[in-house]
Amino acid sequence: MSLLRIKGIKVLPSILVMLVIGASLSACVTTKSGGFASKTDDDKAFETSLQLARSYIAKGNWDQAKRHLQYVEAEDKNNPETLEALALVFQNTGELELAEQYYLRSISLAPGASRVRNNYAAFLYARGRYEEAATQLEIVVQELLYERRVEAFVNLGRCYMQLNELAKAEDAFKRAFLMQNNDSSVLMSLSEVYFRMGRFAESQRYYDAFRDKTPNQSAASLWLGIRLADKFDDKNTHASFALALKNLYPKSEEYLLYKAYMQQGNN
Repeated sequence: MSLLRIKGIKVLPSILVMLVIGASLSACVTTKSGGFASKTDDDKAFETSLQLARSYIAKGNWDQAKRHLQYVEAEDKNNPETLEALALVFQNTGELELAEQYYLRSISLAPGASRVRNNYAAFLYARGRYEEAATQLEIVVQELLYERRVEAFVNLGRCYMQLNELAKAEDAFKRAFLMQNNDSSVLMSLSEVYFRMGRFAESQRYYDAFRDKTPNQSAASLWLGIRLADKFDDKNTHASFALALKNLYPKSEEYLLYKAYMQQGNN
């Protein structure tokens, strides 16, 4: 996504650095002074373990992060943000069944937490579960104050692209465009969906706007540009983009698609 950028989706560690602990904390490992446990020390132990988990997550040290988060969970089993963090750790260590269990537990405890649903949608998209991902994102985009709402609309549109529901994809991308009309991923998404719909003039218009924002093209944008160039019989652009695709992304899926496309005589 987007989803989530959705394409080739992997959750970035930087997302987790923003995690915060809830206001209510259960008792942790205690230190004793004069035979009594110190509540301040309990809270400090909890916070220290969570801070260490954040640090390890930022470094991609999943095993150490998991160890600290499991300690925190043992002290507060109903903290939805801790559960989300564990879901992300398990996702990145390949323990996918556990990751999904933790996502669902977090969502059940905090159904209004848009970030958790957004991350869960990315998880589902990466598994090819596009309809389920779209269901989660449909809820996310209803949150008017969610700071990543534009991205959520783009990811929702990409889910519908995968499901070949192009009208729904167009609607999602247009909603994102209304909120942020100079975002390169939004412009590229609109160009892609209009190309798929056979509306080539509109596709070219959004592609040109995308190119104005993004001079360094990806394999996906070069491949789209080649096909648009052919629709408008622009041989120079085709040749330029094809050379760039071959030189910059010779092992990409898009270059393989381009070679198959040329063998079929541009049909």
